[in-house]
Formats: sequence, structure tokens, C-alpha cells
Amino acid sequence: MEPDGPQVQEVTRLLADLEVGRTQAAGALLPLVYDELRKMAAHRMAGERRDHTLQSTALVHEAYLRLVGQRDLNWSSRAHFFAAAAEAMRRILIEHARARQGPRRDGKLRKLPLDVVDLAAADDPDQILALDEAISRLEIQDADAGRVVRLRFYAGLSVEETAAAMGVSPRTVKREWAFARAFLFRELEER
Repeated sequence: MEPDGPQVQEVTRLLADLEVGRTQAAGALLPLVYDELRKMAAHRMAGERRDHTLQSTALVHEAYLRLVGQRDLNWSSRAHFFAAAAEAMRRILIEHARARQGPRRDGKLRKLPLDVVDLAAADDPDQILALDEAISRLEIQDADAGRVVRLRFYAGLSVEETAAAMGVSPRTVKREWAFARAFLFRELEER
């Protein structure tokens, strides 16, 4: 996720420009990060149903607009920016799922199948929301494990990329990932 070279330096410079209020940097930044954002969105959208009304291009554009439209921009690195982009995409997909969900008669979410615990994508809005709630509970218990899940699941980062984004070792990411999967399994099975 953190390639070497002049492009990385330019992205870092543009992120710093945005942080201090130079809004024109947003236009220069998009072409440099667009391909990576498209890969992230495509990875996330690959698990959605085929007739999903939100397309990966729209997801990229909405996430980017939310990111550069924030008042308080402070991305410490390129990896931090992409983690923020993954979070923005997650929020958009959750909002989309909530809008599709509609009211339930009993007000309860259904039990999730085991494949969701394995972080396979769900196209059912109830499943998406239940998984997101479980991840939120995980973050309360172990913030790092929650961050690992969000980076791996929503951003599609590998163990090594997640380790780089978090500034930890791949071994730590693997340990947090194993804990997170067990936690989510338990949480989702209890529903």
C-alpha cells in the first residue's frame, strides 16, 4: 500500500496542503489516488449483490467528496488517508444498507450465517448492519482489533498492508485478526 517514489511524496505534500486549507490540492490529489480508491471500492463492491444500486465509481466519488469536504483534515500519511477512505466507504455502504432495510416488524436483526463471520460479503442489509454493529462492539473491547477488521474487510488490505497502515508487525495484525474473527463469530451467533 505504501509504494516508494515521487508519487508518494506528491500525495504526502498534497495531503499536507489540504490539511492547512489549500483546497485546490483536492483537484491535484484525486488523479494520484484514484486508481487505488477504485481498487478499494471494487474489492468492497465485489461482495455486493449484482443489482446493487451503488456502483464502485459512485462509491469512490462519494467517499472522496466526503474526505476532502471535511473541515478537520489531518492525515499523517498516505496509509492514513487510505484508511480514512476505507472508513468513508464503509459509512456510505452502511447508510445505503439502512436506507434499503426498511422497518422490521419485530425490530430485531436476524441471526447471521457463519460465512459472514468469515467476512464474506453480505448483500442483505440486515446482515450488513448486524456485522457493523458487531464490529462496533469489538472496537469498544479492543480498538486495534476493530481497526484491523475495518482495514482488512472494508479496505481490502493484506496483512502486510494493514501492518504498515497501523505501524505494527504483521504478526500483531494476524493475532488481532484471529481474535477479531472469534469475537465476531461469538457476537453474531448470539443474535
